[in-house]
Amino acid sequence: MKSEAIIVLMGPTSSGKSELAFELAKIIPSEIISADSMQLYRAMDIGTAKPSLEERKAVPHHLIDLFDISQRVEVFTYVKLAEEAIESIRSRNKIPIIVGGSGMYIKALLYGLDPLPSDTELSKSLYEKYENDTPNLIDELKKVDPVAAERLYEKPRKMIRALEVFMLTGKSIMAQNMQWSAEKLKYLALVYKIKRERANLYARIAQRTDKMLASGWVEETERLLENGLSSTPTARQAIGYPLIGKYLEGIISYEEMRMRIVSSTKKYARRQETWFNNQHPEAQEVFLPDEKNKFIESLLSAIA
Repeated sequence: MKSEAIIVLMGPTSSGKSELAFELAKIIPSEIISADSMQLYRAMDIGTAKPSLEERKAVPHHLIDLFDISQRVEVFTYVKLAEEAIESIRSRNKIPIIVGGSGMYIKALLYGLDPLPSDTELSKSLYEKYENDTPNLIDELKKVDPVAAERLYEKPRKMIRALEVFMLTGKSIMAQNMQWSAEKLKYLALVYKIKRERANLYARIAQRTDKMLASGWVEETERLLENGLSSTPTARQAIGYPLIGKYLEGIISYEEMRMRIVSSTKKYARRQETWFNNQHPEAQEVFLPDEKNKFIESLLSAIA
């Protein structure tokens, strides 16, 4: 076995990567590390599609339920925790399986942290000024970096980071991030992009949304809102929760809520696919469900 290898399964939401990781973990001596920025938060269970307690008992999972929703989690925090989990898993002579759809987290883990400059005080002041004022944040970023403003639309944290980078370097974060992708992998990694035909992926998104709503997602959101979800720095950005909040307030109907969650999730899946296609040339494509058995056979051969 390649004892130093890690396995990485990335892909859009609802593509089946978590189920595949769980299946692999039952075949090879391994443990799973989540690469989902929202599964880090406690109490956000249904809406983030966390693995069940039964699955977590069967296969150890890491980087789930670590933070209260009131806390902000930065990329460097995730990378530090993931690196520690990798070493811990290796100490038990098992293979780490990284699985998730948070592209920035995965890239930072595999290639190293964003090499662009940062300033703690500047970042703090920008958050204080713009975190709850997205319209003015967009306007300000458009003035100095219109490309970033367009591509990072509806992503306040990334827009704040783009503004910080421009203020420190005088250059667009988009152009400088291209240099980041040229760095070498930090690990001996077997990296795979999980894909599905678009129609199949969209059908799965709709089916999973219905299942999550039937499983108590509305009630989960109600409890989280009572505990301050709408004012949290990061957790409130999770897909679906704000729309359920509007339903609970009577602003939109149940069916409109459902349709808009499905639509938002489809858009997010497309953004994820674009990121993984552009940022991870090292990743091999695996189309589900047709290539699953072939993939498992080739992976077992690769780590033998």
